[in-house]
Amino acid sequence: GSKEFAAALGPGIVHKRTRPYRPQTNGKVERFNRTLAAEWAYAHTYPSDEARSVTYQAWLHHYNHHRPHTGIGGQSPIDRVGVHNVPGNYS
Repeated sequence: GSKEFAAALGPGIVHKRTRPYRPQTNGKVERFNRTLAAEWAYAHTYPSDEARSVTYQAWLHHYNHHRPHTGIGGQSPIDRVGVHNVPGNYS
């Protein structure tokens, strides 16, 4: 429920909603979705959706821990935040 979500955000983090069907107000998520499609979902030919799904956790780890992001000066998100003990469960 929403209480669990709020607790997962942590101190000082505010959940902001965007207007539905307005990608202009949701640019970061739209950019992530574009990167997700280009670098993971359609970057390789997979024999099945299940085979593609198996690779998601590794891709997401690479994206957050190792991939340089131009919007944050070539750092990875984990380096940017300075937190390296984040649990490995992204689901």
